[in-house]
Amino acid sequence: QVQVVESGGGLVQAGGSLRLSCTASGLRFDDYAVGWFRQAPGKEREGISCITWSGSSTYYTDSVKGRFTISRDNANNTLYLQMNNLKSEDTAMYYCAQRKYDGCSASWYFIRDLGYWGQGTQVTVSS
Repeated sequence: QVQVVESGGGLVQAGGSLRLSCTASGLRFDDYAVGWFRQAPGKEREGISCITWSGSSTYYTDSVKGRFTISRDNANNTLYLQMNNLKSEDTAMYYCAQRKYDGCSASWYFIRDLGYWGQGTQVTVSS
């Protein structure tokens, strides 16, 4: 049985930081791109960041560039998202997802290209 579990969310003041983690059981992230997308109530899903299996290539949506950093630890089958200088508009449920392929682009998070994703972790930024 495959399980993808996100953690590290919480309530933080604007300007603060959080580090999200994602682990998987029954599934190896090796050989696939993985990433983070988020969804706020009443808003569309936003694919905020993606990283290739080697870590050599990353993608960030414009709204998080310079503030968020994605990284992965293939040995421990873990994905991370370091979020700095958080803003109220970052408030959302954050999901970790594995692509069916390697490679990242602006459309990496489209459902047709995803293999597995978790239940999400809530990030709330107070202003």
